[in-house]
Amino acid sequence: MARNSLSPQISANIVEFVKANNMRKGQHLPLQMLADTFRVSRAPVLSALQSLEALGVVRAEANRGYFLEIDGDALDAAKRGADRESDGDEALYFRIAEDRLAGKLPERMSENELMRLYDVPRTRLLKILHRIADEGWIERLPGNGWCFRQTLTSRQSYEDGYVFRAVIEQQAMLLPTFEPDPEGFRRAREVQAALRDGGYESWSRAEIFKANNDFHEMLVACSRNEFFLDSVKRINRLRRLIEYQITIDRSRLPKQTAEHLHILDLLEAGRRTEAAAFLYTHIMGAGRIKVPQI
Repeated sequence: MARNSLSPQISANIVEFVKANNMRKGQHLPLQMLADTFRVSRAPVLSALQSLEALGVVRAEANRGYFLEIDGDALDAAKRGADRESDGDEALYFRIAEDRLAGKLPERMSENELMRLYDVPRTRLLKILHRIADEGWIERLPGNGWCFRQTLTSRQSYEDGYVFRAVIEQQAMLLPTFEPDPEGFRRAREVQAALRDGGYESWSRAEIFKANNDFHEMLVACSRNEFFLDSVKRINRLRRLIEYQITIDRSRLPKQTAEHLHILDLLEAGRRTEAAAFLYTHIMGAGRIKVPQI
């Protein structure tokens, strides 16, 4: 599964919490206590702890929870090493994305071919490929082969995708089967608020894309119609690579998150028709900003 969008922020918060409290190796990090401290649900805290476990900062014990694996005063060195590895993985990820969109990579490739092309060991390559597979633009073949899936590649197809999304998402909200999801709304508010309150400056392009995708797919899921949801998920997968080529105007992200939160406000107030009209305008407006950059 793709990493929770709040995970990088919460991971950093946990590291600062451990350092501020001069915690030592072996001390318990209660999940609910951390969730209460950072005023978020347990899900992003669990995701953050799992990320820190992969880095050797904490360890998980069955039926007991997470425990600190290194002293708090050693965290800075561990964090610097993790940041270097993460930066390298992110660079490789976007290099593959850009090469695929530019037509430099064929539809099918073996792991050995990719290892030679990008000069990386198999373990690191597989880490990136599994992330790409989670996002839906590559799939594993029998053996050690991989197949890139179809994506949008032109300005016209990208523009058509925005029109399609605007119509489908608006109509999904107007279906008689549409029913607000209180828990989904709560989680969406958490993510959008985190994005607005600083995340728009520090999150990666992939994390921002996921946060916004998740918001729109959550709304369509409220329609209780699997065909609408499948259609939106497919167009989001198709547009992912071309979206990564667009220069993000991070200064407009707070306005975008404010519009997302306004849609939730309208729905929670029972003003569904108004919310659907605003959603259509919101999507078409984003398209008018992004399409000229293709």
